[in-house]
Amino acid sequence: MNALDYPFWLASRAAGVVAYVLLSLSVAGGLVMAMRLAPVALRTALRQAHERIALLALAFVAAHGLLLLGDTYLKASLIDVLVPFQLDYRPLATGLGILAGYGTAALALTFYVRKRLGSKRWRKAHRFIPVFWAMAAVHVLGAGTDAWSLWLMLPTFVTIAAGLWLLAERWIRPRSGPPASKRRTPAPERERVAA
Repeated sequence: MNALDYPFWLASRAAGVVAYVLLSLSVAGGLVMAMRLAPVALRTALRQAHERIALLALAFVAAHGLLLLGDTYLKASLIDVLVPFQLDYRPLATGLGILAGYGTAALALTFYVRKRLGSKRWRKAHRFIPVFWAMAAVHVLGAGTDAWSLWLMLPTFVTIAAGLWLLAERWIRPRSGPPASKRRTPAPERERVAA
């Protein structure tokens, strides 16, 4: 079988792997920011990188799905690519992948309306992104034709281990208050002067 016989399938798989790795990096960056593990001097750069990586991941998710439309073996329709559990090929894994794409996109893009949503509500919603990341990992392992080959297993399991470790740290660590620069220090009590 010649690789040139199925270029859309290969391109879609490549886009899917890149999307998953970028999503994993974005989730890790978000958890690092939430736990304030990065030095203060790097926090702005980390936030910008997190945002750009998330947007890039979404672009590769879209490319992953749209490239399947040109595959002559799968013969996926637009409905198959857009509606979860519609595609006959490994419907559970592909359906979870589609749901992961929608959930990630919806929650990631709320960043741009967070002021309208309110910071507290936005943060609560944003905490569900790791759920969609986990669904994406299941999609990678369940839908990929070579999901159990070493070249794909290695980055998948490394990202899963790192993500689970960061999530466990996030849940176990006691919640810290606001950064030191925003904490109010109580004014010293005035000494009473004896009359």
